[in-house]
Amino acid sequence: MNAIPVIAIFDVGKTNKKLFLFDQDYHIVFEKTARFIETVDEDGFACENLQSLRLSVFDSLSEIFRLKEFKVKAVNFSAYGASFVYLDESGQAVAPLYNYLKPYPESLSNNFYSTYGGELRFSTETASPILGNLNSGLQLYRIKHEKPELYKQIKYALHLPQYLSFLLSGQYYSDLTSIGCHTALWDFANDCYHEWVQREGLALKLAPIAAADKALPALFPGNNYKVGVGLHDSSAALIPYLVNFSEPFILISTGTWCISLNPFNQSALTADELDKDCLFYIQYKGKHVKASRLFSGFEHEQQVKRIAAHFNQDAIKFRNLPFDPEVMLKLKKQNIHAQETGFAKESVFTSRDLSAFGNDVEAYHQLILDLISLQVESTKLVLNNTPVKRIFVDGGFSKNSIYMHLLASSFQNMETFAASMAQASAVGAALSIHKEWNTKPIPSDIIELKYYSAGEAIAL
Repeated sequence: MNAIPVIAIFDVGKTNKKLFLFDQDYHIVFEKTARFIETVDEDGFACENLQSLRLSVFDSLSEIFRLKEFKVKAVNFSAYGASFVYLDESGQAVAPLYNYLKPYPESLSNNFYSTYGGELRFSTETASPILGNLNSGLQLYRIKHEKPELYKQIKYALHLPQYLSFLLSGQYYSDLTSIGCHTALWDFANDCYHEWVQREGLALKLAPIAAADKALPALFPGNNYKVGVGLHDSSAALIPYLVNFSEPFILISTGTWCISLNPFNQSALTADELDKDCLFYIQYKGKHVKASRLFSGFEHEQQVKRIAAHFNQDAIKFRNLPFDPEVMLKLKKQNIHAQETGFAKESVFTSRDLSAFGNDVEAYHQLILDLISLQVESTKLVLNNTPVKRIFVDGGFSKNSIYMHLLASSFQNMETFAASMAQASAVGAALSIHKEWNTKPIPSDIIELKYYSAGEAIAL
């Protein structure tokens, strides 16, 4: 029996670490989940166990190479951002994989921003809101100023996806999708590292930038598979849409965060947009992607618990609750403290009195109505003056009938689709090096779409 040509993709999230094998039609033919193992850094703060992660990559590869039904043609990586691995001359890690949620020293932060033009100017130039360790460039700055001996040991600081690639290729590279995601490293106006990176000498610790479609030979003799340089997971998830659709679109990626990504908006980031949680990503071809963010998935989770407790219901009930036009009509007539238009980070539902609703279904419809009011304002921030006529929604809310109907109603001059695709980040990482391993054309049915008509819902 002929072995099936496949690509192996390591999809490394903060808590979920998975390995997928895709065939040449981008169907998943094998998957494996690795156990998340945590350790602590020198301050006792929880962080990724780098040694465990490294061994997991090698052990998983050994396992799939033993599967005679598959022929691994390439390997690539999709991983979370804002995390550096610090390597010495011999390629050994010399520091923990610090947790980006670790608090950043206030005095060091103040010193940094006062030195480099102030928070507003700097954040605008680098498209990086003030996020502490989530601005990964500041992690390296911190080591330089607080741990100079450790800093001297570092040959290269690699973002996590590129470190994983290094394990198999032995080559050091940086990647724009990782550099471009709120790292405070990139000057978006001039498309180069920001001047502070040069002035501090950090540029010497950053590996050469490779194209996202670059593939490297495997390090180990006798293996002829190719190794991708790795991608930041949010940018990787955008690739299937860029590959499949040429007409301008916005992707609303929903999960804990709801991120509106507009690959067709490269206009300069304004101070007002930055204040409203807009930023830039860089997609795999190097173009800027203007994005806006809401913490709606988290708010939804908390408020569903509140509704369930108040009405003595199981929270699972709301996972597949159908859209009810009559309930929406009733809520509209009652106009219970309508969500104010304009930007806000939290919906008015958080302060609503649940006893004002007749039942849990009414309360849940109002929750989604309030969240959609926020979403509309957030999406409009990146929609502004662009030729976008389509909205794709993926992730958790794409499966929420109420959310999708109300979103379609709010953007009546656009086509609104719920997009369904298994493992978008992993598929994107595979597509980025398609020509290096796949002899077939890219299939046109990778993404399943469900159209929502604006006329099916009551206009807000």
